[in-house]
Amino acid sequence: MSTGAASPAELAVRFEAEAALVADRAAFEQLRLAWTGRKKGILRAMLAGMKEVAPQNRREYGQAVHQLKVAVEGGLEALGERLSAQEKADARQAATLDVTLPGRRPRLGSLHPVTVVNRDIEAIFAEMGYSVAEGPEVENDYHNFEALNFPRDHPARDTQDTFFVEGGALLRTHTSPVQIRTMLARAEPPIRIICPGRVYRNDNDLRHSPMFHQIEGLAIGEGLTVGDLKGTLETFIQRLFSADTGVRLRPSFFPFTEPSAEVDITCPFCAGSGESLDGGEPCGVCSATGWMEILGSGMVDPRVLAECGIDPEIYTGFAFGLGVDRVAMIRYGIPNIRMLFDNDERLLRQVQS
Repeated sequence: MSTGAASPAELAVRFEAEAALVADRAAFEQLRLAWTGRKKGILRAMLAGMKEVAPQNRREYGQAVHQLKVAVEGGLEALGERLSAQEKADARQAATLDVTLPGRRPRLGSLHPVTVVNRDIEAIFAEMGYSVAEGPEVENDYHNFEALNFPRDHPARDTQDTFFVEGGALLRTHTSPVQIRTMLARAEPPIRIICPGRVYRNDNDLRHSPMFHQIEGLAIGEGLTVGDLKGTLETFIQRLFSADTGVRLRPSFFPFTEPSAEVDITCPFCAGSGESLDGGEPCGVCSATGWMEILGSGMVDPRVLAECGIDPEIYTGFAFGLGVDRVAMIRYGIPNIRMLFDNDERLLRQVQS
């Protein structure tokens, strides 16, 4: 900014006029640099021009420039304080609470999908006369394998499937040890329990996690048959999903039940048709079969009953187990089991809605 031939007194008037037009911080900084900048500031130019003043007039000129400098710096300081006060006032005004506005409803938390499904399953079996039994997650070989009729060379006892810890203990691979502990603790049947809890297996992919949730059930009494098992599972499944859900039992093998069966339900994503409901394409969830495996079951092996002190000549029983995480994935359309453990708030909002 050029000073032209203006005197220090004229420049003082000019500064006051320009300062009066400043309304915000950006304009203030522009004014400050124009007058006090080290390279092109007006005060700098006035001091540099002293060498062009006649020697006899330099004293008077210097005093005038000094007075201008004091006036400019004082004016800038006062202007800066005024702007700061205005900015604080504006901030307070912006933060002022208008009590006449409607309140903001806080966003409520929600239960995890696994917790929701777990509670639903417990409620269904409670109405059927079952109680909840719990046990330790760190187990020993006897309760986790031996008492359940697992052979010594069974693959499940290998480190590829089971997590072992120091001292010969292991992380339970199912909640069946709770059934063994319950049968050993009870003097005699009848017994009707479900055993929910976390279990651990050395497995990790889109549908499997090293830690997952399971619920197993056990019923021991006189005269229980496969028909009782099938009726119990049909009642449970149709309560859990829908009344028109189909159920079928396929022969299978488990070391602790005989006979054993895998239980399938009609695929809820294609209504058992094997075709996608929205376009006639093959259903990718059930591989176009119309059926989904949901749990394992069977009649308790007499050797397991005898091992737990229950006379297999008098009592029979059935057992079943399902993965709670898998049910949650089916119910809420979750494609990857890892999403259940990622702490993604959007998943919880989906359950809440």
